[in-house]
Amino acid sequence: MARIPVSQTHLTPVVLGVVRIVAGLLFAFHGLQGFGAFGGIDGQGGAAPLGVWPAWWASVIELAGGVLVLLGLGARGAALICSGAMAYAYFTVHQPLALLPLQNMGETAALYAWVFLLIAVAGPGRFALSGLLRRRAAERVERVPAGV
Repeated sequence: MARIPVSQTHLTPVVLGVVRIVAGLLFAFHGLQGFGAFGGIDGQGGAAPLGVWPAWWASVIELAGGVLVLLGLGARGAALICSGAMAYAYFTVHQPLALLPLQNMGETAALYAWVFLLIAVAGPGRFALSGLLRRRAAERVERVPAGV
């Protein structure tokens, strides 16, 4: 059976794109939970009180940032904000309880912070809407007749 060589150069953007999509979707769901969806913040459908820091604002960041990262629109900036929000959550909520994430229930916050930092630095990978919009804009520019 012949092996089909897979280049890391071709595979990396695909995997990064899939990780971005999954992380963005899960993060957006977490944000919706802060507004009462999926059992809410208390398991009974409760929502974070409107405008209350940090719970309500974290839910806004999680929902909006998660959707932007998921879609790949402004993904680097959105991922950086999401990473910072999760670092803030880790150091203000989890870390005071115990030193290690396994002990302080901060594994999810720590993991999200690092995954979103990776997306902010490496870019959105494949399947990002920003890439599609750029390609369409470039095609429109190419179709404009000379001298116009």
